[in-house]
Amino acid sequence: MKQFTITSNDANQRLDKFLKKLMPHAALSLIYKLNRKNAVKVNRKREDNEYKIQEGDVIQLFIKDEEYAILTTVAKPLLQKSSREGLDPKGIVYEDKELLIVNKNPGVIVHPGDFKTTELSLIAQVQDYLGDKLSSLTFKPSLIHRIDKDTSGIVMIAKTKPSLDVMLGALQSNKIEKVYLAVCLGAPPETRGTIRRKLRRLEHAERENKIVVDDEGGQTAITHYQVLETGIHGKYSLIECTLETGRMHQIRVHLASIGCPVLGDNTYGDKQENAFAKRMHGIGRQLLHASRISFVHPSKKVPVTFTAKLKEDMAGLLGRS
Repeated sequence: MKQFTITSNDANQRLDKFLKKLMPHAALSLIYKLNRKNAVKVNRKREDNEYKIQEGDVIQLFIKDEEYAILTTVAKPLLQKSSREGLDPKGIVYEDKELLIVNKNPGVIVHPGDFKTTELSLIAQVQDYLGDKLSSLTFKPSLIHRIDKDTSGIVMIAKTKPSLDVMLGALQSNKIEKVYLAVCLGAPPETRGTIRRKLRRLEHAERENKIVVDDEGGQTAITHYQVLETGIHGKYSLIECTLETGRMHQIRVHLASIGCPVLGDNTYGDKQENAFAKRMHGIGRQLLHASRISFVHPSKKVPVTFTAKLKEDMAGLLGRS
C-alpha cells in the first residue's frame, strides 16, 4: 500500500488526473478500475474520480510495489547539453520560494517538447538547478511564458503550482507588462506609435514559423513602440516595444510590417543586410531582447519590476559592452 499526503503543489486537481500524473504508464481504464474496486481511498473513504483533491488529503493506493514501480517509471529524455552545462547563476535575475526569473541566452530553447531534441533546454537547466529542493508528487517547475530560441532576456518559471495558476491568470488577463528592446534596420517615421495589425499563422508551413499579417482573418495583435536611438552605425535604430497582446513572433512581424525589421531576423527581415551585419559585426541572431517585466507578485500582492541586462552581441553593437 502506498500513502501520500497532498500539498499545495498537488491540490485542486481531479483525483483521476492526479493518479494519471502519478502513474504515467497506467491507462485511465486501470485507474477507474482501481477506484471502482476500492483500491483508492481519500481520507480512508472512496471518492469519485471527479473529486478535487485538497491540501492535507491523505490518499491511499492499494497496489503491489512491483506494479507501482512499473506504472511510475518515467522514460529518461535524450541527454541534453543543458543537463551537462547547468544553469548559470549569473543569469538569475530573481528567485524566491515561488518564482525564478532568468536572463536567457540566445540560442537556447525554453522547452524540449517531447524529448525529440538534444538542444539546450532552459526548463531542463532549471530542473537540474533546483534538483530536490522542491517536493511534489505531480508538479515540476513550469514556464509561465516563452520566448523564441534566438531571443534573449527574461523568462519566468513558477516553482509552485499555486504561483503558476496565479501568474497564468495574470498573463491571460494582460496584467503582466512585457517590454522588449530590438535593434532594427532603419527607423519608424514617428518616434512613438502603436502597431495594430492582425496576425495569422500558416497552418501547413514547413519551416519554423510562418506568421503573416492578415487584417481580415488574423488574430488581433497590438505593439506599442518608442524609438530610443537612431543612426547606430549609420543605419540601425534601437526600439523599445511593449506588448499589449502576446502573439507568436508579434514584435518581429509587426516591426517588419512598418519597414523596420529586427536585425539578424532571417525569417521576416532583410537577409542581405543580415549577412552584412554578420560579416561586419558578428551578429548571428535576431537582436531582440526581453528586457523588463512588471507584475503583481503572486503571494506578496505588491507590484514588482525586473530587468535583464543586454547580452554581449547586442550590447557590443550598441557600444555598451
